[in-house]
Amino acid sequence: MFYKFEFRTYSRKFVTPLNTSHGVWESRNGLIIRLRDETGKVGWGEIAPISWFGSETVEEAISFCRKLPQTITENIIFSIPDELPACQFGFESAREMINKNYFSAESSPITSSILLPAGRAALHQWRNIWEYGSHSFKWKIGVYPFAEEIFIFDLLAGELPAFTKLRLDANAGLSYGEAEIWLRKCDEINKNDDIDLKIEFIEQPLAVDRFSEMLELSRIYNTKIALDESVATLKQLESCYQRGWRGIFVIKAGIIGSPSRLRRFCLNHEVDTVFSSVFETNIGREAALSLAAELSQQKRAVGFGVNHFFAEDEQTCLKNLWKETSSIL
Repeated sequence: MFYKFEFRTYSRKFVTPLNTSHGVWESRNGLIIRLRDETGKVGWGEIAPISWFGSETVEEAISFCRKLPQTITENIIFSIPDELPACQFGFESAREMINKNYFSAESSPITSSILLPAGRAALHQWRNIWEYGSHSFKWKIGVYPFAEEIFIFDLLAGELPAFTKLRLDANAGLSYGEAEIWLRKCDEINKNDDIDLKIEFIEQPLAVDRFSEMLELSRIYNTKIALDESVATLKQLESCYQRGWRGIFVIKAGIIGSPSRLRRFCLNHEVDTVFSSVFETNIGREAALSLAAELSQQKRAVGFGVNHFFAEDEQTCLKNLWKETSSIL
């Protein structure tokens, strides 16, 4: 099968720069690709790298796409090297769209966990989000001074309504001692019958090279730990599983690599997964949610509640690239 190939680049500014333990993120840059097969069917894919998570850079993705011929084959798509995981995802997703291999999520409703801003801003924003019916939140920690975040957390835990689920995302920004304090606090909340708030898990408390310590913490405390940066790519995912991780795996489909290989891994192993956004557009999001609907065994809320962080309307952004994209929005 031959495909006509084109791509465009995009840049979307955040309403407010996003603060994480990796630094300040001001805009999301990526690529939209279009494949057209010999019968005229069109498939859209998105390449949305996050280099500090272990994917290629946006510049490397652009360089790769520029070197491709205008007509490519399936062999080229499935030969994209592992060093370009976001490219693997984008090209395979576009091909699957043409072949209608997307898994229908209609029979498997998906709920989202909404990302709150780091720091004190979370105390104000959760109410607006709650009114729209979202009762699962994720809050970034490891961004501001430790004592300040603990203080804000106590306020937030006291304000959130009954039956709220809260995830804490450290982005590998805690020390071992800080992680222990957070886990103890979460255990205390979860076993307190007078508090209806549930702390679902702490995401990536320690750096990637401290896997054995996170494994140890997961065995000491009842609050679950989810690996994120540690399993950013398929190679890392497979390695952590082989080394004994049976906790939660956060899968950022947009940068993990080949969807077909991810599908084989998840279907061959009983893994507890949470699919999460890489701040992609609707094109990449639909492909990722299709995988989530197909592969999430525990049916946890996905982490795709991020659109409110962008300044520009998504449809305007995409239509400025290709008028034809309006047919898939």
